[in-house]
Amino acid sequence: METLKIAVQKSGRLLDDSIQLLKECGIKVDNGKDQLKAAATNFPLEVLYLRNSDIPQYLADGVADISIIGENTLIEKEKELVNLRKLGFSKCRLSLAVPKEVDYPGLQWFQNRKVATSYPNTVNAFFKEKGINADIHVISGSVEIAPNIGLADGIADLVSSGSTLFKNGLKEVEVMLKSEAVLATNKNLSAGKKEILDKLLFRIDAVMAAKNNKYVLLNAPNDKIDEIIRILPGMKSPTVMPLAASGWSSVHTVITESDFWNLFLNHIFNTTFNRYLMDRFLIRFF
Repeated sequence: METLKIAVQKSGRLLDDSIQLLKECGIKVDNGKDQLKAAATNFPLEVLYLRNSDIPQYLADGVADISIIGENTLIEKEKELVNLRKLGFSKCRLSLAVPKEVDYPGLQWFQNRKVATSYPNTVNAFFKEKGINADIHVISGSVEIAPNIGLADGIADLVSSGSTLFKNGLKEVEVMLKSEAVLATNKNLSAGKKEILDKLLFRIDAVMAAKNNKYVLLNAPNDKIDEIIRILPGMKSPTVMPLAASGWSSVHTVITESDFWNLFLNHIFNTTFNRYLMDRFLIRFF
């Protein structure tokens, strides 16, 4: 049987989140410390631990079949790869930043100025689209120090919380790209590997769907069950089970998180019946 090879970042938060996703999919694999590769014990998958910036090339060359990688890196490397899924973690943004004392008037401030970055392709494409002619200086490493040492007027770098910019006397002024971890693949998978990939995608989709749902459990008197079912949506229909106490039942339902806040809580706290429900019934959210 064929084995699907997945490339992940060899260290850092993206590695931790990638391994956690595989675990949530029921796939058992080592976490990659001091390893180049590791085979899953219960799924036809081999994990390759690689430098993040090298992954797109390995993917394009067919050394790896799929990868979990930052969308920003995938775009920057400009390889002919397929973005299969956004995975919802390791979110960040590629932003322009300037010294905090600058009275920033708008994007035209960067006209004919020096900009330091590790993402020259993305930055050049952004400035070209906006009609800005900037002098791009490519730096690998601590881009945020460039304005302080006189190398550049501003920078383009990845931002999560903004704390690194703040510590270096910079402020974020433009967001060029919002990024998160994605599942990517090359275009040349064999039929056998495509079949394995489909099984993996099914598991990933199930895990992601489950994260967007809430399980609601409440105990209520039987004469209120019909009204509760009318208020609470569910997948097909809520489950109702009798309790040991006569005249009471337990109601179980699964609803999306958006419905949970927008429909459920707003509705419950805004009617006389629902205030009674909150006071008298046992409700649990999971």
